[in-house]
Amino acid sequence: MDKFYHSVRLDEDLCKGCINCIKRCPTQAIRVQDGKARINKKFCIDCGACIRVCPHHAKHAVYDPLEEMNRFQYTVALPAPSLYSQFNNLDDINIVLHALLLMGFDDVFEVSAAAELVSEATRSYITEHEEQLPLISTACPSVVRLIRVRFPNLIPHLLPLNPPVEVAAGLAVKRAMEKTGLPREKIGICFLSPCASKVTYARSPIGTKKSEIDCVFAIKDVYPQLLKYMKQVEEDPENISISGKIGISWGHSGGEAGGLFTESYLAADGIENVIRVLEDMEDQKFTDLKFVELDACSGGCVGGVLTVENPYVAEVKLKHLRKYMPVARSHMDAETEEKAEGLLPWTEIVEYEPVYNLGESMMESFARLSRIEALSKQLPGLDCGACGAPSCRALAEDIARGEAKEEDCVYVMKERMQKLLEKQKREKSENADENTGENTV
Repeated sequence: MDKFYHSVRLDEDLCKGCINCIKRCPTQAIRVQDGKARINKKFCIDCGACIRVCPHHAKHAVYDPLEEMNRFQYTVALPAPSLYSQFNNLDDINIVLHALLLMGFDDVFEVSAAAELVSEATRSYITEHEEQLPLISTACPSVVRLIRVRFPNLIPHLLPLNPPVEVAAGLAVKRAMEKTGLPREKIGICFLSPCASKVTYARSPIGTKKSEIDCVFAIKDVYPQLLKYMKQVEEDPENISISGKIGISWGHSGGEAGGLFTESYLAADGIENVIRVLEDMEDQKFTDLKFVELDACSGGCVGGVLTVENPYVAEVKLKHLRKYMPVARSHMDAETEEKAEGLLPWTEIVEYEPVYNLGESMMESFARLSRIEALSKQLPGLDCGACGAPSCRALAEDIARGEAKEEDCVYVMKERMQKLLEKQKREKSENADENTGENTV
């Protein structure tokens, strides 16, 4: 039984049965059957790669409509650092923060401010836990999910700290309750997300039992609403921001690692590159590193499928924006440490999810593996995708699991049809010879 929530969905009415998505899915979670794509929930990591490549827009992310904020008596916006990279010629993030208040939110708590606290906690953790090095960032939920299902040996290297959005949500709840005196259920914590993966996190969090995030809005929905309000306040915005370069930099690849003040790190973005790095880590190629930052989206969070700007243009904008900002404005002082108590470390153990096991027992798994090896030798090895699976190996695995047939391969079907036709031809020829012999007699 699947216990994970998935934000990436398929609209069968729009699906044309092309094989673009099965070729790009990093976990081979998609098959085309009966002319329609099917997403295997056990394998999906909600990275959104299929959303990007589908020419028919059949894949989409599920998130909350903006009207959802009306359910609450008091709402707090949590803008992701990548939000600021969507606007042209932005030189002060207070313009965006003030515009969010005019848009209808009662308060704003920057995720970038919480990111600076997480950066401080990460620096301390690296110093105190050298036996776990290199540590892997847990800010990208898709990467953590990928490690849980495909790279179990790397789970001990996961940084056991909540991502900035969860820390921001917890701090925002405390501030709102102190400020208003309202009960928790009347306060809405609304995250402005750049990607589907973080929508999934809010519904099915990692390292914590329940997220403090109540609703998730797509940046692409918030963006057009903000533009008109930003024009109203651009001359004299309210001074709201409590974050600096370190927090803002989390929005692009390398930004999180850059805030650790060490050169002993690696930063990779794009899910194919992430997988390559994880495979090398399994082979113990990076033992001299202290930290590994991995982002499923190209360019980092600025490349999420729920943004509007080109990720590389967005990265340039973010770097320009931070140019004249202080290094950091949120620090783990005594007051902040008291407020953030219990919000930073994981409270739930993250475990291996054996979704790729071939059988329920070792014997069954070995038997199926033997059949897969045999089938792989029989199949053409062209990885054409005509069968609906991303590769011949994937088809062999599906056959071994009882989820597909050998005849699904057009080359196998063609070969069998040729043999059948040759057999019929021989039988017809033999019958003709027999009839000729009888007539001669």
